[in-house]
Amino acid sequence: MADDTPLLVTREGPVVRATMNRPERRNALSEAMGAAWDALLADLARDREARVLVIAGAGGHFCAGLDLTEVAREETPERKLERQQARNRRTGQRFADISGLPQVVIAAVEGSCHAGGLGFCCSADIAFAAATARFAAPEVRRGLVPAQILPWLARRTGRTAATRLVLEAAVIDAAEAGRIGLVHQVLPDAAALEAQVQRTIAAVLEGAPGALAETKGLLAALGPVSPEGYAEAGAAAFARTASSAEAAEGIAAFKAKRKPGWAA
Repeated sequence: MADDTPLLVTREGPVVRATMNRPERRNALSEAMGAAWDALLADLARDREARVLVIAGAGGHFCAGLDLTEVAREETPERKLERQQARNRRTGQRFADISGLPQVVIAAVEGSCHAGGLGFCCSADIAFAAATARFAAPEVRRGLVPAQILPWLARRTGRTAATRLVLEAAVIDAAEAGRIGLVHQVLPDAAALEAQVQRTIAAVLEGAPGALAETKGLLAALGPVSPEGYAEAGAAAFARTASSAEAAEGIAAFKAKRKPGWAA
């Protein structure tokens, strides 16, 4: 079963591929997948032989974001607040860990790239999308907030485009994602996407590994992705909204494929 291996990791020489592997859930991020990501990122941070990480999703989708069935778990309000704050804090650190890797990170996006999926896309150094890709930050429509993806989204697209994405919470297509800089290039189909990934891998491997890692360090030194204290404030905001009546209604409406009460 996919949930037995929520993150498929393969390696060919210096190239590591991490494929989110919950296709029946459009690769929604479960706690088990998050733990697998954290283990991989810890390994890669120490690995001086790996030079490229390619992030993708199984079954024609990239990542549909947080698994809302876990957000909606029955538990006391106090326990839910504590668990969601810890989970969102870890989510923000995960994107920082991806960005901080010494390897060059490439995101290859097909299908759904929603909510937390945008964090994986935007914390990668380079992002490509197939024409089938669709992007959205739908959190406010679920009674939640895009707490930990927002800094990465704003860094990639600029604050103006990010503002529209997170407030309208609408789905945009790959062409629009390319226009606003959310991805670097849009390819016509999955085969063309893979061909471009291979071309970029070849180009990256022409660079000296130490120089590439130092260059990434210089890019990071241009400025933090978010102000000091933002990560904790974002985690607290997500925990508050995830524990609210709005989130309960928003998630229930999403599951039932209906509009939430505030939009009816």
